[in-house]
Amino acid sequence: MGKDIKGKELGVGLYQRKDKRYEARAKINGIDISLYNFNLKQLKKDFEEAKDKARNYIDNKRQKITLNEWFEEWFSAYKEPVIKETSKFPMKNKFYNSFGKELGNMRVVDITNIHIQGVINKMHSEGKASSTMREALGRMRECMEAAKNNLIISINPCFLISVPWENKQVMRRFLTKDEQCRFLKEVEFNWYKEMFHIMFLTGMRIGEVGGLKWEDVDFKNKCIQINRSLHSSYEYGVKKLKLTTPKTHNSYRKIPFMGEAETMFQMQKEKQELLKKQLGNRYRGEGEFSDLVFTTSMGSPVLRYHAEREIKKVVAAINADEAFQSVKEQREPVIYKDLYPHAIRHTFCSRCFEAGMEPKVVQMLMGHQHYSTTIDIYTHVTEEKFDDEIRKFEFAIGTNKGEETWQEELSEEQADQGQILM
Repeated sequence: MGKDIKGKELGVGLYQRKDKRYEARAKINGIDISLYNFNLKQLKKDFEEAKDKARNYIDNKRQKITLNEWFEEWFSAYKEPVIKETSKFPMKNKFYNSFGKELGNMRVVDITNIHIQGVINKMHSEGKASSTMREALGRMRECMEAAKNNLIISINPCFLISVPWENKQVMRRFLTKDEQCRFLKEVEFNWYKEMFHIMFLTGMRIGEVGGLKWEDVDFKNKCIQINRSLHSSYEYGVKKLKLTTPKTHNSYRKIPFMGEAETMFQMQKEKQELLKKQLGNRYRGEGEFSDLVFTTSMGSPVLRYHAEREIKKVVAAINADEAFQSVKEQREPVIYKDLYPHAIRHTFCSRCFEAGMEPKVVQMLMGHQHYSTTIDIYTHVTEEKFDDEIRKFEFAIGTNKGEETWQEELSEEQADQGQILM
């Protein structure tokens, strides 16, 4: 509280100078206010008017800023400092392929709710997934909320937007035990044999597989430490490889050797040492990529497309062999469905549940941030398991086989399940 020269309280921001003039000072929305007057009553009136004007003031330059211009300013100030380096380009690219493309040249102050809805409607007509539309809208909402907070606009137009839900249910691919065995049999003489075995035995993401270093493989304690991930992206037409932190905090984890994991790591180490001797200075593993566990046959980092390419070859070979056998045996061929690296991760999770592991343990092994992901996405009830549960009910009400027969069958099935992680 300011005072006059006699010590009387005048109010916040008000003072009396030695020359007996009254002074009013304040800073509103970055605007400095400094007024003087011998008449205190008039000064107070002018002071309140000046503060109101500052509160409602919007810079004329801000009024002319386009959406794309503001997005760049907002992204640099609010997002870049808090997101992973590898997320910056994909995040910006997604914006410019949606709202940036459609509304980027419009002034921020001219964008209304109907413009936002129009972009969502167009994305829907182009067949974009509901999750893609919601992600784009969420980013736009953040951007416009910051524009509101910076006094460019008074109302955020990104609320009360209708985003269509997808009616189709996405079925996640995972392999049956027979399919898994058939796949591993086919890769027996493949360069990536050991890598595929480890993927089935650990459930690692393909980026985690590519970023795994020998220092992360603990033969003494028989476990793997997940500390990094290999990221590949094209930024303005230039391919960039980076070793980054794992996907989430929970992705930092320890995975024990299971099944024949230790053997596969030992085989990979011996194979890699031989490769280095054969290639000499032609071995491509250099710098931060020099100690990777899994590489191409030239020592380069293994990327997603390497895994996808080899998986396609394996699936094609399996189906070609099945086509021959079906003709020979005069039956319909059993088609081996298309497969992607993440399906191997799904399969590992399914094997864990089939083995009777606790969901919390599976969550830790998978590195899921949320428990619901482990349960909702990765719990698959096979027809065999479904039938088992139905038989339990039928036995309880006395409409099925006798207890001894049912228990014998169940014991046999449980014995089979004990072999699934080998």
